[in-house]
Amino acid sequence: MNPTPPDLVTDELSVLSELVTLSDQKIIELGCGSARLARALVERYPGTHVTGLETDQCQHAKNLAAPQEQLKFLLAGAQAIPFPEASFDLVLMLKSLHHVPIPWMAQAIGEVGRVLRQGGHFYVSEPVYHGPLNEIIRLFNDEGEVRRAAQAAVDEAMGSKYWVQVAQRWFDMPVRFRDFEDFEQRMMRSTFANHRADDEMLSAVRERFAPHCGADGAYFTRPMHVRLLRRQAHST
Repeated sequence: MNPTPPDLVTDELSVLSELVTLSDQKIIELGCGSARLARALVERYPGTHVTGLETDQCQHAKNLAAPQEQLKFLLAGAQAIPFPEASFDLVLMLKSLHHVPIPWMAQAIGEVGRVLRQGGHFYVSEPVYHGPLNEIIRLFNDEGEVRRAAQAAVDEAMGSKYWVQVAQRWFDMPVRFRDFEDFEQRMMRSTFANHRADDEMLSAVRERFAPHCGADGAYFTRPMHVRLLRRQAHST
């Protein structure tokens, strides 16, 4: 008998809201990107305040140019969170832990534990290294090593007395590109990474992408793995 296929999730906030309390919370998102989920979160839960940290100066400037009530942005990395101990009820990392340099991943999770109150939660959502979209992306940005390192860092954290895993989820997120030019701009020309895409690489990626693209664009699913950890006690 085949296993049940993962749920298709279009809005990760629906997954998050099933797992943790979001009303009247102090939340920090590490590596917030365009802060799409954070913006939706404060709209849906007006008593909640979210701080978004981002290391990409271009994206940070865009975030600052679109202010929103109960949402603020800081230019900082997860390995050095500029807040005192026990400042937050919930820490989010959405597809961002694997972007932390490998030597700093354990330090970043340590920082998460430092700024969380006792009993607070750490929601870490990482893409699974699998699927047709991944096979295209790895031609110019093979994240196999960093994604394995991110999962290993979470595994190591759970081996300590300060964390306990209280939930995990697997689901698929739909991803659509209008055409190859849309894919190139979003996936190969991001401001936070230089993939040095020359003509030969572009040709190879375009060739791999083409069979997936129809008249109304290219549709993929990105498999995701969520783990929710609870902070047990503060280290000394």
